[in-house]
Amino acid sequence: MILHQLIDYDTLRLIWWVLLGVLLIGFAVTDGFDLGTGTLLPFVAKNDMERRIVINTIGPVWEGNQTWLILGGGAIFAAWPPLYAVSFSGFYLAMFLILASLILRPVGFKFRSKRDSDTWRAGWDCALFIGGFVPSLIFGVAIGNVLQGVPFRLNSDLRIFYEGTFFGLLNPFALVCGLLSVAMLVMHGSAWLVLKTSGPVAERARKYGVLAAVTTIVLFILAGLVLWLGVDGYRITSTIDRVGPSNPLAKTVTAETGAWFANYASHPWLLLAPVFGVVGAAGAYLGLKAGREATILSSALSIFGIISTVGVAMFPFILPSSIDPRSSLTVWDASSSHMTLFIMLVVTAIFIPLIVMYTSWVYRVLWGKVEEAAIKDESGHAY
Repeated sequence: MILHQLIDYDTLRLIWWVLLGVLLIGFAVTDGFDLGTGTLLPFVAKNDMERRIVINTIGPVWEGNQTWLILGGGAIFAAWPPLYAVSFSGFYLAMFLILASLILRPVGFKFRSKRDSDTWRAGWDCALFIGGFVPSLIFGVAIGNVLQGVPFRLNSDLRIFYEGTFFGLLNPFALVCGLLSVAMLVMHGSAWLVLKTSGPVAERARKYGVLAAVTTIVLFILAGLVLWLGVDGYRITSTIDRVGPSNPLAKTVTAETGAWFANYASHPWLLLAPVFGVVGAAGAYLGLKAGREATILSSALSIFGIISTVGVAMFPFILPSSIDPRSSLTVWDASSSHMTLFIMLVVTAIFIPLIVMYTSWVYRVLWGKVEEAAIKDESGHAY
């Protein structure tokens, strides 16, 4: 027996759908508090030392956290080539804004303290805020557009034609999803600052986090209601070939209002995903209100629930087409070959545990609060 045939093609496709979700959630949970902390920087820190304290809570760990984003992009490229082609070309300007904003973060960390100038430092503080806020917003806007369907089509040769515009992405529902993303990550960043700081910074973070947690719940419920009542979902109406060659045009699809809730109706236990989203945010609200350091576990649960809600609702779709539903990409018809998925699974099974172990070790070494005295005593090593 050929080695890759140890796992069925349809099972490998399903495994990679789960892994893609794991990588996205891993990025949102780990780098999410970096983005949230950057967004909070101008609001929770009122002087230079307080800003240095905030920056030093994420400065040593952001690079490792961003590994999950790189892994997610690599997984899309290797496991779902059509998804990579459509999303990275169709969302080109949005991706450019995200990357440009993320580039500001390491540059801001490195250059902020190179000159003893308030104007100089204020400029880099603004850059760090942009590096947190803009990606948080655009990631949510992208998810909102995916739920509505992306304006692309495939011709008979499976060539991809994207017919949307950048400003077309900024529609009302997508902006609601963008604001939900910002609120969710600000909540997570607040929980991180409560864990890693003390004094006025932690107190201000706690207050902003309480507001962000309430906003997360309200916007999550609002987005769900709009999705149910006013946004068309997609449903496959033909026979699904789970082990056939990847050809999105070999199916028929219809757009129907409320179709994104069909999986929940068929499998009610999947409602645990949105429940986790709301319960986690409610737990973060209570934990932040009480000033509990373990609140970050609740905010992480909320992130897991919110992202899982989207993935479960859309399954088996991974990128629906709003102008030609038949061209929509699904788990069963947009993947790489059987052999490629198997080889990538072996590689992933080796490297993800290594990354998790290394990341765990780093957090253990850096455990504890960032204090003013430590920054002054270790000025050569602190940001």
